[in-house]
Amino acid sequence: MRFRFLRYLALPILLLSALTSHAQHGKTVSLWLTNADRSALFAQQSEPLRFQKSSSALPVIEINDKQKYQSMDGFGFALTGGSAQLLMHMDSAQRSDLLKQLFGTGDGAIGVSYLRISIGSSDMNDHAFTYDDLPPGETDPSLAKFELGPDNSSVIPVLKEILAIQPSIKILGSPWSAPAWMKTNGNLKGGSLKPEYYQAYAEYFVKYLHVMQAEGIKIDAITIQNEPLNPKNTPSMVMQPEEQATFIKQALGPGFRKAGIETKILLYDHNCDRPDYPLTVLNDPEVRQYVDGSAFHLYGGEITALTKVYKPGRKPSPSRGVSGG
Repeated sequence: MRFRFLRYLALPILLLSALTSHAQHGKTVSLWLTNADRSALFAQQSEPLRFQKSSSALPVIEINDKQKYQSMDGFGFALTGGSAQLLMHMDSAQRSDLLKQLFGTGDGAIGVSYLRISIGSSDMNDHAFTYDDLPPGETDPSLAKFELGPDNSSVIPVLKEILAIQPSIKILGSPWSAPAWMKTNGNLKGGSLKPEYYQAYAEYFVKYLHVMQAEGIKIDAITIQNEPLNPKNTPSMVMQPEEQATFIKQALGPGFRKAGIETKILLYDHNCDRPDYPLTVLNDPEVRQYVDGSAFHLYGGEITALTKVYKPGRKPSPSRGVSGG
């Protein structure tokens, strides 16, 4: 079972990943430092980072390159709509230099390899929107009015620049809400997805993936709902585990299969304090054939929740193999 950790830019993990690789070959590693007192802000240090034994009472990180665990798809962070807007307001040459530092693999570049984007707006945009917003009282079950809207002038061009630098980067998309007309409260904040719009919302995902592909942007994976137990963000949408299971097995999974979509489906996408949520969904064998793994945040709970969700020997689905986690 795959797991995804979301909403964290863990630079130390990025560095440790590089350290492990270079340690195997006896090489030194460049050190980039940020201090809490702001005396150094992601500044390259003149002295390289070296491994050595320490007598300090501080915790010791031991890197054992002979012990292997699960494989990693990549390390990275979220490209929010707000961040994309700010990037597009930069001078094009400065933006290009910044993106090369973040996503390039040359000297001094970080080499970010995984990126999360929102499907529609997140709570980090300057306003809330989806790709099929309508005046109150109107509906669009055929999604005739679907369009990427604000993303066309921010997220899409930034992603294209990133892909030109790092074509192999993996991208994960997450919605904060379905269109308001699909929801019980008719609002982008809170509410739940109406069962009568399960099929339309599944087609919403399919349409999104096709449109992004037409733009030259392949989405490696999607989560079904960001923080499905949090109705407080704007936008947001509550989706209980039983609802998510029904949506996957009755609409989203079959819809992806019919459309030939290979994008991975990740369930849950919330904190480690509720491992019962992904377990409830995964315990339905009809669901398991369509999903690739579970996504977690670390705002609450303990990371050991992932061990509770991972079940060694879980039978792979007929449509997609499930790897060890």
